[in-house]
Amino acid sequence: MCQRVQAIPGIGPLTATAILAAVPDATHFKKGRQLAAWLGLVPREHSTGGKPRLLGISKRGDVYLRKLLVHGARATLRGVDAKPDERSQWLTALIARRGKNRAAVA
Repeated sequence: MCQRVQAIPGIGPLTATAILAAVPDATHFKKGRQLAAWLGLVPREHSTGGKPRLLGISKRGDVYLRKLLVHGARATLRGVDAKPDERSQWLTALIARRGKNRAAVA
């Protein structure tokens, strides 16, 4: 299972073992966003009257795992400038719109 998780860009052996130790059973989550909300990686929602209002990233969830994931994302963003593939171009555009730190958390 660790090798399958390590196949994701930005996740190494330390992050893979931390994810597998922290997440009891990934089948309990219907979507990846639910897992991200459980980890505290999605914006907090404060909606009323049918108007969605997303606040900043909440600090709830596993602090250590969130830190590892953000550092892995920053490591992946370092080398996207030189690559011509579609994913790197999308990430470069995201960095241009939002900045490196926001792109790493996103």
